Amino acid sequence: MSLRQLQGEVTLLRSSSASPARAGDRLGQIGDGLRTGSRSTAVLDVDTDLGSLQVSERTELRIRTLETAADGGRITHLSVSRGQVRTQLRRFTNQSSEFEIETPAGISGVRGTEFGVSVQDDGKTGIATLSGAVETSAVGASVPVHGGYQNLILPGEPPTQPVPLRDDPGLEYERTVSFEGNTRVVTLTGRVDPVNTVFVDGAPQLVDRQGEFRLTRVATARLRVEVVVITPLGRQEVHEIYLL
Repeated sequence: MSLRQLQGEVTLLRSSSASPARAGDRLGQIGDGLRTGSRSTAVLDVDTDLGSLQVSERTELRIRTLETAADGGRITHLSVSRGQVRTQLRRFTNQSSEFEIETPAGISGVRGTEFGVSVQDDGKTGIATLSGAVETSAVGASVPVHGGYQNLILPGEPPTQPVPLRDDPGLEYERTVSFEGNTRVVTLTGRVDPVNTVFVDGAPQLVDRQGEFRLTRVATARLRVEVVVITPLGRQEVHEIYLL
């Protein structure tokens, strides 16, 4: 794989080193990878014109398998430990070719499709398939996710059954004010599509299986937070919220 373009802070990862990435860098060995910083992105081309990967901000991926089968098929397995990656691949012409993305919760395997994954810090993984089909697997169970559908994989659980694709980075929220001792605090309760990832002022948030997250701040005048919501397909919205 080769790095076609990048924006912002992108780090090239080798098995035992890390350095600033540059356009044209190649990822060709097991353990090679990329890490993107805040407001940073990258595009990777998959060899043999198979397609490309669009890597969103705050994402880390590495190669775990890169082989050529006896009949010439390409076998590419990646691991994504956190963040969001959108994959656009043409349909394989060789039956032995494989492309998989492994996250802490499970594996998504394809044979030519456009899909995306989003991975929270706790490993919860959202999968959205725009076209083609993805086979999601975890704890011995496999669930196909066809074009126009999405599902979740939670660590230690089988994949959920697919639901219609939403690709919705919207946010609903409510604010409550309370006292902790003599300190006045405000709590933000947010709700998003459960497959999405959420960052508040640059910090990743844990989103539960219902799509809810909470944060608490000491109440000060004109207290404001920036909430970034990113879908598995990479669509993103920035929500500026005044808590007081």
